[in-house]
Amino acid sequence: MLQIEAADGGGQRVIDAALDLGEPAQMARVRDADSVCTPIWLHAEGALDVAYHAIVAVERGDADLAALAPVPLHRLPADAILYLNESRYCPSNKFHAFVDRRFGELDGGAKIQRMRDWIESRFTYVTGASDAETGALDSFVERRGVCRDYAHVMIALARAAHVPARMASVYALGVRPQDFHAVAEVYLDGDWHMVDATGMTRPSECARICVGRDAADIAFLTAYRAIDFVSQSVQVERIEET
Repeated sequence: MLQIEAADGGGQRVIDAALDLGEPAQMARVRDADSVCTPIWLHAEGALDVAYHAIVAVERGDADLAALAPVPLHRLPADAILYLNESRYCPSNKFHAFVDRRFGELDGGAKIQRMRDWIESRFTYVTGASDAETGALDSFVERRGVCRDYAHVMIALARAAHVPARMASVYALGVRPQDFHAVAEVYLDGDWHMVDATGMTRPSECARICVGRDAADIAFLTAYRAIDFVSQSVQVERIEET
């Protein structure tokens, strides 16, 4: 399963896109539960070379998180309720005591902003410090990791504060080294808002690919049998309007 195409909608518009999958033996598109992206479901024999190019107009701004109001639980939309619960990499129930003690005096977006700032100031970005088994609790203890680890901790803390939170994969400016990037999204003031705890990028500089409960849902490539992964390359550039 491939999830590499920029989503069309939700604060962005795909102006032009081209996808080259070669000649897979079978290919289909499946709609994800949030109707944000359309994963590519394919079967290929031998080598698979994939190339994707897109021009995306990002129309979302950089919201002032601290000014965003919380949404009472009984007024949450149905598609946000799922993201209150624990998931594979985000055992949010284990963070209740810490969140109450460290951020209990705050509410809504102010609490989320303080959590984001706390993670950025106390974690160290270290490539290779985590692997596919690393979850939010591991990263919280180690205080280091990469973007997916920062996002997992952000999501777990937000859910522990009863704020719906999900994970988004994005193409983003400012990411070093350049790669697929992971951020959190929280539901506040009636909408989803991106939160990058690494501090490397802003919502206005991100093109969303897909969303899910955690990294298990948003991987750019998921293989269901043994494969040899050779290489990948991601390039994100700003095109100035003329």
